[in-house]
Amino acid sequence: MANSWDFTEENTKTLTHGFHMYPAMMIPQVASRLIDSFKSKKSNFLFDPYCGTGTSLVEANVRGIDAIGTDLNPLARILASAKTTVIEQKTLDLYLKDFYDHLFQFRMGFSKNDSIPIIDEIDIPHFSNIDFWFSKSVKQDLAIIKAYIDTLESESVRNFFNVAFSQTIRDCSWTRKNEFKLYKMDSEKVKTFKPNVFAHIEQVLKSNRFALLDFMNQKRQPSISHVYDFNTVSGIPLEIVPNRSVNLVVTSPPYGDSQTTVAYGQFSRLANEWLSYSNSQAIDRNLMGGKKHEAIERFDCSRTLNGQIAEIKARSQKRALEVYSFYKDYYDSIANISRIVKKNGHACYVVSNRCVQGVTLKTDLITKHFFEENGFRHVQTFTRKISSKRMPRKNSPTGIAGKASTLMNKEYIVIMKKA
Repeated sequence: MANSWDFTEENTKTLTHGFHMYPAMMIPQVASRLIDSFKSKKSNFLFDPYCGTGTSLVEANVRGIDAIGTDLNPLARILASAKTTVIEQKTLDLYLKDFYDHLFQFRMGFSKNDSIPIIDEIDIPHFSNIDFWFSKSVKQDLAIIKAYIDTLESESVRNFFNVAFSQTIRDCSWTRKNEFKLYKMDSEKVKTFKPNVFAHIEQVLKSNRFALLDFMNQKRQPSISHVYDFNTVSGIPLEIVPNRSVNLVVTSPPYGDSQTTVAYGQFSRLANEWLSYSNSQAIDRNLMGGKKHEAIERFDCSRTLNGQIAEIKARSQKRALEVYSFYKDYYDSIANISRIVKKNGHACYVVSNRCVQGVTLKTDLITKHFFEENGFRHVQTFTRKISSKRMPRKNSPTGIAGKASTLMNKEYIVIMKKA
């Protein structure tokens, strides 16, 4: 196995990996090397318990390996499904032509499709603060696009269009484009920001079409991916993933609870609202650590974690409880995942060590401890520098002005093997 895991000169947006921006994505080069290094020679089945936009699923399918992923974020599931689903080129091109004709007709002031309302009857969604994030003209154009997508009967085609629609929603909103959290542009930028919504989605669709065709050309038949919404903290449905059925787990779990670390739900909120997912504002609360436990208990398998929680508790009871709640959910998820891995199967976790109240939580070591408690042995841990990221490199975890701490600038690739 190669020494460097940094991949600083590599293109991380090949195939369908470049479909849509998303927070804290595992880069495909890491997933591909892990799959190549630890896949089984006899039979293969990959599982990603926090699949996000489906990086590991794409790389598995390219190698002819079936994969299952699960994620609680509706937008993530759409992205993962679209990135791994084959659509016949002729079919895709016919839908794209029909869509471009649809936009042209609305530019001319009418619709040729009787199933789509005329412009005066287009239904613009109503959700909290929509006027805070979108201009009147952008809302109308997005509603025209949504009216077309809602008529599509094929789920795979609808997902393909919704990926481009979601990216267009974000790019044409008044959100700051260099942030994952929801922050509005300053007032002067708002005044001059006049996006061409139709032209934008046409460009995104064109780019995504070429990416999907490239994926289909490289994908080995008959490999397939399935994307679900079950929560591995609560349990894994045995009718979907039976015990001792998985050869390889390749994943990048959340760095911490979504409300205080990487705000997956906040990033996805506008798209999920436009896509009519009514519980979009509850996503961060439903993710790992989102629901706080009532009391802190010790972890029998990790003295390291117990000591670090105690350090944080001495500074903030509230933050200590948040950290405990995340790792309690994390342990429960790992315990459930351990049951579905075959003997001699591997679990590869790409993690990062966040800082809370000045304490750097050693998630790489904690991950090792949790798996060892569930019948795995440690193979190796690799370190890689994160060369590009949108989260800040430093913050002030204590709240004291001028006292900054370095944030997550490294990832740790923890390799465990089922005994």
